[in-house]
This record gives sequence, structure tokens and C-alpha cells, in this order.
Amino acid sequence: MAGSAGKIGWKIVAAAFAIPTGIAVRKAIETAWRKTKHDDPPKNPAAPGTEWSEALAWAAASGIAVATARLVAARGAAATWKSLTGKLPPGVEDAAGA
Repeated sequence: MAGSAGKIGWKIVAAAFAIPTGIAVRKAIETAWRKTKHDDPPKNPAAPGTEWSEALAWAAASGIAVATARLVAARGAAATWKSLTGKLPPGVEDAAGA
């Protein structure tokens, strides 16, 4: 696929991986928080009523989870794209060429 059609196709494939991965990670991190803290995660960590320790712990845990999920989704989408088209997706460079 070349040009704008390839870019649109890549965005569709990437979204097909990102959306379910994001939903699964959000549910997993909230479940893990509830099991370890025996309470719901903070709805708004920036709110003045949220303790600093809780806000920072939630920010760290959710940040790591989201970054990991993005990486997993991007790599899965890129591998699928390559298997379908025989080429790397637009904007993704081969690690050997970097």
C-alpha cells in the first residue's frame, strides 16, 4: 500500500490493536489497585482531597501500564501490518536501519 491509502490503512490496523489493549489494561490496573489497596483508584488524582501518596502511586502505576500497553499494541499492529503487506508500516523504521 502506498501513499495516503497506506497511511489510513495503518491507522485502522493500529487502532484495532490500541483500543482493546487500552480497555484491557485500564480494567487490569483498576482491578490490581482494588486488590492491593482494598479501595477504588482515585477518580481525579489532581483533586485537593486526594492524598499525595495515593495520587503519586496511581500516576506511577497507570503511567507504566499505559506505556507498556502502547508498546505492546504498536508492536502487535506493526507485526500484523508487515505480515499483511510485506513492508513495515508508514513511519516505522526497521531497528537494523536505525
